[in-house]
Amino acid sequence: MRHAGRTVLLTGAAGGLGIPAALAFLSAGATVVAVDNNENKIAALREAAQQHDRLVLLRADLSDLEVLRHRLTNTADTVGGYDIVINNAAIYPSKPFEEYSIAEHQAVQRVNVDAAIVAVQVALPGMRAKSWGRIINVASITMYGGWALLSPYVASKGALVGLARAWAREFGPYGVTVNAIAPGAFPTDAEKIHPDPQGYSRLVLEHQAVKRRGKPSDIASALIFLTSDEAGFITGQTLNIDGGWVMH
Repeated sequence: MRHAGRTVLLTGAAGGLGIPAALAFLSAGATVVAVDNNENKIAALREAAQQHDRLVLLRADLSDLEVLRHRLTNTADTVGGYDIVINNAAIYPSKPFEEYSIAEHQAVQRVNVDAAIVAVQVALPGMRAKSWGRIINVASITMYGGWALLSPYVASKGALVGLARAWAREFGPYGVTVNAIAPGAFPTDAEKIHPDPQGYSRLVLEHQAVKRRGKPSDIASALIFLTSDEAGFITGQTLNIDGGWVMH
């Protein structure tokens, strides 16, 4: 199996894109340390993965960075370190820019970016020791512009792209690649913030070159490839997975 013997740290593992990604890595032979903080969603992931015995569920509040570091470190000691880190967790409040407080901006940054930094800091020593590692930051096509009411979220996704490039340059000599993916519009819980779901779906299809909605498996397939040995010469890149919405 493609990822047999690898251990994946996946944040936001019980979300709409997280569960299919976790299942894909489990099916590829990996051990998956699945980090989430929603009990109902964690239960759904546990149910979906019941045929696998390599799922490690880790309930953690990503906004509490010191506790997160402690729990990730303890778990790393148990599973033998993390070979792959996928920073997928995010929060996405929506309202006009002038209504956000600085504290609200910082709260989004803390979960979407700072928690990713903690995860990589915990995982990197083990990757360096093995001279092999894969890190994926999950960004968003919103960072290319054209989305109102989401400024803290968009800023956080831009930060993840910048970090992916900086880390790629710095970690390359250790045998560690770092990339970002930028999903387009996928029918997950994130879309529930839109007041007109049907109208939004029409808007999506109008912008995409591929005239179907994205499926979580589209994301999972890209993650499986970018974290494989075959992708070992790809680093510092951002892959748009959006049906051709953004082209540049």
